[in-house]
Amino acid sequence: MTNLTAVMGFFLLEFSDSRELQVVHAFLFLLIYVPSLLGNLLIIILVTLDPCLHTPMYFFLRNLSFLDACLISVTVPKLILDSLTRRSLISLPGCVVQVFLVTHLAASELCILTGMSYDRYVAVCHPLHYGTIISRAVCVRMMVASWCTGSLFGVLYSAGTFSLSFCDSRKVPQFFCDVPSLLKISCSKTHITIDVTIVSGVIFGIFCLVCIGYSYICIFNIVFKMQSLQRKSKAFSTCLPHLIVVTTFLITATSAYLKPVPDSPHLVEFLLTVFYAVLPPSLNPIIYSLRNKEIKGSFGEDSMENLSLQVLWEKQ
Repeated sequence: MTNLTAVMGFFLLEFSDSRELQVVHAFLFLLIYVPSLLGNLLIIILVTLDPCLHTPMYFFLRNLSFLDACLISVTVPKLILDSLTRRSLISLPGCVVQVFLVTHLAASELCILTGMSYDRYVAVCHPLHYGTIISRAVCVRMMVASWCTGSLFGVLYSAGTFSLSFCDSRKVPQFFCDVPSLLKISCSKTHITIDVTIVSGVIFGIFCLVCIGYSYICIFNIVFKMQSLQRKSKAFSTCLPHLIVVTTFLITATSAYLKPVPDSPHLVEFLLTVFYAVLPPSLNPIIYSLRNKEIKGSFGEDSMENLSLQVLWEKQ
């Protein structure tokens, strides 16, 4: 059978056959997308322009915000456009790019979150050596490693997925191109290449989860032994936002991908995918901004401590 997708591409999931409901969906997603994008861009601008925020923690936060802005921009704008134009077709190159970017950005974000947990571990458990261990060079290497890892998984997942045949199956049971949905409609009988890649991705995810979990076990072990309530409060205030972000990212990703893909997704399946694609990038700016005095007002009393850390960091 001819692989028609090479010419025609794929049809993405439509939320409703009603024109009015599609316009409502587009409007709701626009209300989510614009504040999320602006919130992440605002964090990037503040951290870049404010010298008091030139510390390792905010270096990682800036990169996390950039990844979140990119991740939500890969899927949601096309969803809004498709709902307004009632055109759900995506070309084969466009689908390949979506799979690559979603995988690349998600893997990179997991790496950054793991690096942030290590940063918090050193800050709480080895504060006297923090400036030496978490140097600027180390942060840059961790960022580069995260992007390289994301690119590697992006290439492997996209190459493995589109090495399969799709024959006449062109309707993706998802509002964007993702690996499980494409595997669902593939007519190939063997998925060895992509199966090996998926197993590698799961092992990588478990490894990152173990690293994050170990970091927080050590952190809480130290925090609970602290005598000063002020030190405890400060340690929790810097660690809990990251822990909430990690938990949200992992729960939404697990809920979206560790379940069978239905032939015709119901409302619950749709909402789970929306939560994975939209919730973490939308909540991260809120979580970090609401608890962070330096983000809300970087020239207050607490900014002097950040400024001294920034001076020490930039000298390295």
